[in-house]
Amino acid sequence: MAKAIPSMDLWLKEAKAHESAPRIGMYLSHNGIVRESNKASVRNGEAERKVKGMLFSYDEEKLDSVIADAKAMDGIYYIRAWLNEGELKTGDDIMYVLIGGDIRPRVVDCLQYLVGRIKNECVVETELYE
Repeated sequence: MAKAIPSMDLWLKEAKAHESAPRIGMYLSHNGIVRESNKASVRNGEAERKVKGMLFSYDEEKLDSVIADAKAMDGIYYIRAWLNEGELKTGDDIMYVLIGGDIRPRVVDCLQYLVGRIKNECVVETELYE
């Protein structure tokens, strides 16, 4: 069963009240969701298979380590991440990430870095087909 979905509005409110807020010039959020098209068709041009959902899990220790690495990047002062678990259906949220930093290029780079590492090192996704 999927976990309760967090509120990005609440996350932003909490981030703006955090001690790091005066140093932050930009917050950037990411909301990954389960899509209908299979990963192999989108990424590699393989034949499309209709996805009805996925089995999703993650390693919390690895996630914590990856977040710590991202927080060490220049100009990054705030990171919050939430990952779902279990059997998800098309349209369900997979993850939320919120990053706060001093300037846009650093925040954008951090988002690319962090989400890439989460997807490549921390999660197990098994697509379920119709």
